[in-house]
Amino acid sequence: GKNEYDLLVIGGGSGGLACAKEAAQFGRKVAVLDYVEPSPQGTKWGLGGTCVNVGCIPKKLMHQAALLGSALKDAQHYGWNIAQPVHHTWSVMAQAVQNYVKSLNWGHRVQLQDKKVKYFNMKGTFSDPHTIRALTKAGKETIITAENIVIATGGRPKYPTHVAGALEYGITSDDLFWLKESPGKTLTPFVFNVSLECAGFLTGIGLDTTVMMRSIPLRGFDQQMASLVTEHMESYGTKFLKRCFPTKVEKLESNRLQVTWKNTDLGTEETDSFDTVMWAVGRAPDTGTLNLEKVGVKTNSETGKIIVDASEATSVPHIYAIGDITEGRPELTPTAIAAGKLLSQRLFGQSSELMDYDNVPTTVFTPLEYGCVGLSEEAAVQCYGSDNIEVYHAYYKPLEFTVAERDATQCYMKMVCLRESEQRILGLHFIGPNAGEVIQGFALGIKCHATYPQLMKTIGIHPTCAEEITKLHITKRSGLDATVTGC
Repeated sequence: GKNEYDLLVIGGGSGGLACAKEAAQFGRKVAVLDYVEPSPQGTKWGLGGTCVNVGCIPKKLMHQAALLGSALKDAQHYGWNIAQPVHHTWSVMAQAVQNYVKSLNWGHRVQLQDKKVKYFNMKGTFSDPHTIRALTKAGKETIITAENIVIATGGRPKYPTHVAGALEYGITSDDLFWLKESPGKTLTPFVFNVSLECAGFLTGIGLDTTVMMRSIPLRGFDQQMASLVTEHMESYGTKFLKRCFPTKVEKLESNRLQVTWKNTDLGTEETDSFDTVMWAVGRAPDTGTLNLEKVGVKTNSETGKIIVDASEATSVPHIYAIGDITEGRPELTPTAIAAGKLLSQRLFGQSSELMDYDNVPTTVFTPLEYGCVGLSEEAAVQCYGSDNIEVYHAYYKPLEFTVAERDATQCYMKMVCLRESEQRILGLHFIGPNAGEVIQGFALGIKCHATYPQLMKTIGIHPTCAEEITKLHITKRSGLDATVTGC
């Protein structure tokens, strides 16, 4: 028989919604299936996926709250009289952020309605390659058939289940952004960027915050930059327990959480008590109810992610996957959105354009932001050999920091280039204020294969931090002092 829909998207996050809305533009019959399983602590939210509800959006708003706290300190140097002591009220910030997120949930529902995309608030399971059995929260069943199915269910934070008490007493980023009251003294073990970002804004709003890291910070990022990010956080007040890992969490009579951990450097066991323990041990693909084995969708046995080809196709014809659920793709909202749109254009719009995952820019919203595009220095050395790359670098001081007498020790940038005559730029890394805004502009140049000489011909905007990139002239190889002096 004829399938009910031309396209069914399972997962109402950024990628899934973009894919569904794009398909609807071509006049196709489209449906979206989305269901949020509450976190182990009972937190749940509306349509829009991780980024909108428990990721980039609330994170950036809370990061902004912390930046305003720093600005209040700076303001006094600039002549503003600010009554002391300054106090932050978590509940006011949380309510405002949560209200904004709810408005986005509503906006997504309205957009689907406007584009005539059918929305099912249900959990989906494959019955066959064209059929989904969908269940409401109350257990009411609906059978949906579709010519093409896109899996875009993303991931959810993992718990270190080998740590006693981790699941019972810990929270994850899924819960932090929906807390009504302040988390108080917080420990965040393991270092993924969300862990550092959350620790950064918690410190910034005045909370006692500790990061526990067993090995390197910001795995997958340039490690020189990652070290500068954590150095700045330490000077800014975040505590770090390095080369330590937790072994158990217990609840005390006072309702505080006592955490026991091993210090691998000293070979000792240590304890302290916290109000909140927030795990950041990575994310697992949200495939629990999909029944992928039944229809033969192949996954990576180690990561659980779905294996796709360059056209986002899985091992089963007419079943596709996009976003964080897919193996080897960056876990980033904009790449999921772009991949979803291009997939619909290929399916319904006579396009053959594939998603290009090279030179994707990104930013870590730590107190001093870190933005990058292209290869890390380590990756460039691995690809081309250290003799074939040139690294231009500079330590600089943002003008805004001068009057406020702020420490700029970690404000640093570097550009990784090929050494051959053209000197194509392979990677650009920037630590400083508004790093995302800075890198976004340069990302276009690097996407267009910009070279070092072209960049040197680019006139800077004075006085900005970004202009320092157009003045990079000292190489690491030279061993000269890379500190910028004067204008």
